[in-house]
Amino acid sequence: MSFYYQALDDIDEYNQEFLAQLNHADEKIRFVALMNIGDEENPDLLPWLHTALQHDSSALVREEAAKKLESWEDQTSLQVLAQALFDADLNVRQAASQSLSEVKNVASAQILAPYLKHTDTFALSAILRALKPLRPQQLFEEISALVHHEDAFVRREAVSALSWLQQDQAITILAKIAETDTDDEVRRIATGGLAYSQNISVEVIQALQHSLTSESWQLRMEAALTIGKLRIVQLEAPLIHAVSDLYWQVRIAAVRSLGLLKSHLAVAHLTDNFKHEISNLRKEVALALGEIGTAEAQKILEQHQNDPDPEVRKAIRIGLNQIGEVKYANQT
Repeated sequence: MSFYYQALDDIDEYNQEFLAQLNHADEKIRFVALMNIGDEENPDLLPWLHTALQHDSSALVREEAAKKLESWEDQTSLQVLAQALFDADLNVRQAASQSLSEVKNVASAQILAPYLKHTDTFALSAILRALKPLRPQQLFEEISALVHHEDAFVRREAVSALSWLQQDQAITILAKIAETDTDDEVRRIATGGLAYSQNISVEVIQALQHSLTSESWQLRMEAALTIGKLRIVQLEAPLIHAVSDLYWQVRIAAVRSLGLLKSHLAVAHLTDNFKHEISNLRKEVALALGEIGTAEAQKILEQHQNDPDPEVRKAIRIGLNQIGEVKYANQT
């Protein structure tokens, strides 16, 4: 080992014992030392973690240092982790990415922002993933510039981060991506991001309708869920068509959203799904019929009270009670 760890000032005798272990030739001993140092959760020992991640010759040790820096959000720790995204070892890069994804302090966004200018796709994806929960409004331009990146993984993270900003000006961008991107997962993320729309524009409706007819069932499911969240009654008809989708996951999303729309037209189309083998689908049908609340919906629920699945029977009771409560409220 050509590199040596340095002693730290103002460290008690107990912690100074780590120094000999850190400078041991055996990487496993250095690894254990790093593990114990991290468990101390002592900010005075952070320089050793920084040094290990930046300079130790062992990828095993560097990976452990990256893991132990999770939850530390001082400027140096964040910068060292960000720099580790370019490490030669994949495990080290992944550990650094994971630690950065746990960042909680919104002020950390400004420290990480400069790394959005790098060209390395792994690093870009990791930084975008770290920034997403921080919702850095001041980085709207930088993030939106990456939604058209040539690498699909970068686009996925950029579109996800852009969605989390929940800015009105992002909706037009997301709608176009949801309709035109070549990667289904990018389109799915953009479609889900449209749920933050404050105003239901023509572009949003067109994008969701387009996604609802995608060859990707995951994208169809996302579109169905988003339509319900936004209560887009203009898409009631294609949503009703989706309750006959080949994939039960799409059916569940469509049924749930039709319940949110309180779609009277959907009642007749929901009946057949009470015969489906997937009990979760039957449960969603019961809850949706309770939301819709028509006399026909009540009749269908009563006809299926002996469903073989207890969770479905419970959902039927909930649906019937909901209809009863609404009737009582209207009478009084």
